[in-house]
Amino acid sequence: MNFSKRIVAMQESPIRKLVPFAENAKKQGKKVYHLNIGQPDIETPENFMNAVRKFDEKVLAYTFSQGIPELIDALITYYKKYNMTFEKDEVLITNGGSEALLFALIAVADDGDEVIVPEPFYTNYNGFGAAVGVNVVPVTTYASEGFHLPSRETIEKVITPRTRAILLSNPGNPTGVVYTKEEVNLIADIAKKHNLFVIADEVYREFVYDNLEYISFGNIKEIEDRVIIVDSVSKRFSACGARIGAILSKNKELMKQILKLCQGRLCCPTLDQIGAVELYKVSDDYFKAVLEEYQKRRDIVYEGLTSIPGVICEKPTGAFYVIAKLPVEDAEEFVIWLLKDFDLNGETVMLAPAEGFYATPGLGKDEARIAYILNEHDLRKSMEILKTALEKYPKKK
Repeated sequence: MNFSKRIVAMQESPIRKLVPFAENAKKQGKKVYHLNIGQPDIETPENFMNAVRKFDEKVLAYTFSQGIPELIDALITYYKKYNMTFEKDEVLITNGGSEALLFALIAVADDGDEVIVPEPFYTNYNGFGAAVGVNVVPVTTYASEGFHLPSRETIEKVITPRTRAILLSNPGNPTGVVYTKEEVNLIADIAKKHNLFVIADEVYREFVYDNLEYISFGNIKEIEDRVIIVDSVSKRFSACGARIGAILSKNKELMKQILKLCQGRLCCPTLDQIGAVELYKVSDDYFKAVLEEYQKRRDIVYEGLTSIPGVICEKPTGAFYVIAKLPVEDAEEFVIWLLKDFDLNGETVMLAPAEGFYATPGLGKDEARIAYILNEHDLRKSMEILKTALEKYPKKK
């Protein structure tokens, strides 16, 4: 039997495809420290759980395709804190940020069209592009430059008549970069000049360290009709399982078109939306404590990595990931070895091979993404395990 070209072209997730090796390691009695996936261990605010527990309707019914009004209002209020004003018809609730990304691509690009993405990027950009027939066109960024954007000339060089949008993660997954005001304005100017949309994946908005200034693409008035903001409760509130995201745009006609996709999938989960409403009521003290915790974790991992001979990385300034160049030929083979053939006193660590975060063949082969989402003790232990593993790995460079 034949399968569609789209599904065959779609890559396996570098974050999840090696999970069977981790599960086998656990069956053998090993403890696995998961640094491969952005699943925070910070407790989800209790008011989410309380709201779900209080649900007392006799029928768990469909909700509005756009999302429940209370959640839309909560997002509008939230964005006002960031000096962005949205009306009710400029907000759509989605099944996580993933569906928001997928819907944005479907809405702005046809089969064979192109979207420019700085690489390395969130691996599912590749997958979603393949799923809808959109070509991901990379512009490479480098650790030596803090993964900041290349020059205007470099970006404009890859623009063609089929380019429809620029897609960026800010703060960056997997790089941890936070784009400067100048970089945000550069993308805005390029989008305006070349009649492009900007799909702004801003799900890590709160995770900005070292007192850096964060500028949302939604703050750039000159291109407000070109900006599509992708949002999610997953990382902000440590509620990855809630699967509640959002699309926001001042382009009302675009939002009418995307609403058709929302209608086609009926609605987002009722209980998850009810819980998410309460998440947006948490105090600013919650975010302050979370930010302090992640900055501490960032420092532990960065110090641990830079103390390992042969490991090269830049200190991330946002999100909760770091890309590290390892002294190995093939990071995926190394991760499999970590899970199959290595342990330190019955413990090992799992990383995400970084090759799948690139679109350019061959890049990232000796790199790994590390998510610093565990507590201080576990992160220190993970760095100790990784250091010992690299010393003993038989296929070192």
